[in-house]
Amino acid sequence: MTCRPLILAALVLGLPQLAAAQEACTTYTVREGDTLGSIAQAAYGSFNYQMIFNANRDVIAANPGILPAGLQLVLPCEDGRLTADTALSAIIESETAKQETSRDPNRPYVPAMKLVTANDWKPFTDESLGGGGIYVRMATTAMQRGGNDQQYKLSFVDDWGSHIDSLLPSHAFDISIAWSKPDCTKMDLLGEFAVKMCNDFEFSLPIYEVAYSYHTLVDSPFAGARAFSDYAGARICRPEGWPISDLEVEGLAEPVVTFVHPKAPMDCAKMLLDGEVDLYSIEIETSTANFEELGATDAVELNPALATFNTHHFVTAKSNPRGRDYIAALNRGIEEMRESGEWYDIVATGLAEYNGMQN
Repeated sequence: MTCRPLILAALVLGLPQLAAAQEACTTYTVREGDTLGSIAQAAYGSFNYQMIFNANRDVIAANPGILPAGLQLVLPCEDGRLTADTALSAIIESETAKQETSRDPNRPYVPAMKLVTANDWKPFTDESLGGGGIYVRMATTAMQRGGNDQQYKLSFVDDWGSHIDSLLPSHAFDISIAWSKPDCTKMDLLGEFAVKMCNDFEFSLPIYEVAYSYHTLVDSPFAGARAFSDYAGARICRPEGWPISDLEVEGLAEPVVTFVHPKAPMDCAKMLLDGEVDLYSIEIETSTANFEELGATDAVELNPALATFNTHHFVTAKSNPRGRDYIAALNRGIEEMRESGEWYDIVATGLAEYNGMQN
């Protein structure tokens, strides 16, 4: 997972400003001074604004840090439905039925595409989740949309580094689910891993724009950071295989900071609570879920002033002779899923399933 960050201006995304009273399951008209974080806090009681972003990406994705007054935003229901009278998964069921009726029984044989991902990245990838998680469902669905009818084989290999170091380059697998894309226009600022991703791998269209959060202990001297430079000297935890390129382009590279890379996201959460690291940075949905599972939400603080948006992608090795064809096919499917609304249904049903597991 290496990343192309859309760096958002400090103070814009979510400092705790007052937002007008609002409720989920409605539309909301942005007022002067509103931020995604303040709107989420008023509607859901949390600065986790990812669900609002997902529902409104077409109107705010270009610049999520600036919300013009008068903009109409959909505030989804807490279970992810866009309105109270819609049903989760309705579009998925409709599109799946359409695919079944259009399938050609005489289609020629083509080799199954070999997909690989890993466990313990909930709600995105994990064998305990329906369909393997949100990103796995996106990949397998994309291969049945956009004119595709591609068979696949899915494996879970719980060593993210091996996907990049050996499994994709050796063509043991065709596609890894999923990685974020470095800003390859800033190679001089990127570390060795990010440069390798730029040079040796092909990326699909973005499958998800994810907000990266920055959690500290409540009483941490880093809790009040208002610029990335304020994190100088911090021990920053991101799990093995997760990107650090968004921090590198902000000047946060060793030895300015110390990176700690345990195996799983939950390890980072526990290390922060135990005082072994100063900062835990990962997708806001993942970190929020970690602390909720540990019953430790009151012990940590989310920095609302600093955030990056990273785009996640399916990845293949440039050396794979079928790789570009697979990426093109996935892109066709992704585009159709975006247009039909199936993309949002997959995200919403996946989040609803995972949230239900936590209750």
